[in-house]
Amino acid sequence: MPKHTPFDTSEHHIYVACHLVDWHGLTHAFRAIVDTGAPVTEFSDEFLAAIGLVKIDDTKEIKVTAFEQTKRYAKLVLPKIEYLGQVMVNTSVKVSRFAEGWGVDALIGLDFFRMFRVTVDYMAGQIVTESY
Repeated sequence: MPKHTPFDTSEHHIYVACHLVDWHGLTHAFRAIVDTGAPVTEFSDEFLAAIGLVKIDDTKEIKVTAFEQTKRYAKLVLPKIEYLGQVMVNTSVKVSRFAEGWGVDALIGLDFFRMFRVTVDYMAGQIVTESY
């Protein structure tokens, strides 16, 4: 059955509201962008640290250059992610440093799109996802 996720067509990117359920069963809302240019889904280390899933090592210098928006540096398995109408369980994602002021907690990459049929309907302002 197709799932429909609305987005604002006036925005520069496709922003979507999502949820992550941690290992304690607590649900955390997060904001993501749809990024078909990213090979994998990435989560901001700042967001993951704020909800207690990672600890940021202040001794490790991770710089996002002027030409990058994120810098991937670790891998993490997340127990449950709910995005674009789909539920992913025990999913491996990248932990990344996001450029300051970027305003999102995650980006949804091609690893997600390879698993589902995805239609971006700009006229309706929605993303439609369904299993193959």
